[in-house]
Amino acid sequence: MNLIMIHRAFLLAGLIGHKLVWIVLKRRQGGRHVKNAEPLPLKTKIVKTCKLAILLGILAQTLIPESWLADQALLSHLLIANDSFNLVVVGTVLFTIGLTVAILGRTQLGDNWSDIETAQVLEKQRVVSRGLYRFIRHPIYTGDLLLLCGLELALNNWLVLGVIVLMPIVLRKAVQEETMLMDELEGYGEYCTTTKRFIPFVV
Repeated sequence: MNLIMIHRAFLLAGLIGHKLVWIVLKRRQGGRHVKNAEPLPLKTKIVKTCKLAILLGILAQTLIPESWLADQALLSHLLIANDSFNLVVVGTVLFTIGLTVAILGRTQLGDNWSDIETAQVLEKQRVVSRGLYRFIRHPIYTGDLLLLCGLELALNNWLVLGVIVLMPIVLRKAVQEETMLMDELEGYGEYCTTTKRFIPFVV
């Protein structure tokens, strides 16, 4: 097995591992309920389906050799550089950091986590201010953005620009969640005054 195959296997394993952590922890959490829970609206179901389709697309992307893309007239324009070694190294480092931050954020949040599409305050939910949450309020969002950015750089792909499109969407969602938690979760407002949103000591 050559280095390219090992590299692609690492990226694929990271993506699958990320998803498995979410699945396992969500199943363990299964018995907890949200306050004033309502059936999922059609819009939320569509968003969940789109997220799954994007995930499957990203997984498939890691299996497509760069050399194959380079041989395709239209798809070759997706490649950032002809000599991509440095780009791949930087991307893989960012991917690894993002993956680690996202998984740590999810595990440290524990039973206080809820789906991004249906974010609500859970019964017996409490403010988590340990681990990564001691410094930032949204390590999962930060980790996932780094992961996606790193993945596309590691794949030498201009789709990395898609992360720029995602940033304002994630920011808007984070602000909405914070507003809800300040209103419904005791101590969250005070917690916000001592932490940053995405980057420790910065923003």
